[in-house]
Amino acid sequence: MDQKQVSDTWERGNPYEQYVGRWSRQVAPLFLSWLGIPAGRRWLDVGCGTGALCAAIVDRCSPASIAGIEPSEGFLNTARANLADRAALHQGSATAIPLGDASVDVAVSGLVLNFVPDQRAALAEMARVTGKAGTIAGYVWDYAGKMELMRHFWDAAVELDASAAKMDEGVRFPLCRPEALENLLAGAGLKDVEVKSIDIPTRFASFDDYWQPFLGGQGPAPAYAMSLDETARARLRDRIRARIPIAANGSISLTARAWAVRATVAK
Repeated sequence: MDQKQVSDTWERGNPYEQYVGRWSRQVAPLFLSWLGIPAGRRWLDVGCGTGALCAAIVDRCSPASIAGIEPSEGFLNTARANLADRAALHQGSATAIPLGDASVDVAVSGLVLNFVPDQRAALAEMARVTGKAGTIAGYVWDYAGKMELMRHFWDAAVELDASAAKMDEGVRFPLCRPEALENLLAGAGLKDVEVKSIDIPTRFASFDDYWQPFLGGQGPAPAYAMSLDETARARLRDRIRARIPIAANGSISLTARAWAVRATVAK
């Protein structure tokens, strides 16, 4: 089978929400509880996407202020609709944050770091805008292990097409492992680095409920699915159905694990 052209670009909020955004919303509160940041702090969400983490910060952390940075205009439009005027949202990238030096106390990033080409530059920029002894933190999916909704997809895809392994996030994103996260932040000169796993249940009412988000065409796995012709896509669907655990009532209960990391800025 020919190599598929699969894009990591996320541009539209609705397909993202159906595929993985709804699960990110469950991780965010657990991540914030682990951080334990006191009230009245200035927050920045780098790569704020559709606004899930920003919304959780507003609801749970009593921030003095919250800013979000996002390169995608489509995602920003969704975030603005979701957040109204509760956060200051700006178009920008992780390596070019449009804020002044030491303008925030906490800089966080949810499910973004692995997609940033220059991760060291992103951490340096996050440290620049974060005050002395401030916190830098984030989380990424455990693509190679317990992000099971994706693992079942890619394991089945590779059984049918060995070249699909090159597109598997578990292969392509070595950062999404605890040791790699710890080494990245420590290597960037941050102090007191800690890593923690966060597990959430991902439950689907039926196999169709599981499968439908992969037809959105946005993100690596959905883009791969939609790059197949109808016969090959049906073959992939049936292979996943044969291997995924389906209960007697037709429901599917999986686990999604994120690796969270936090550190302190030393200036």
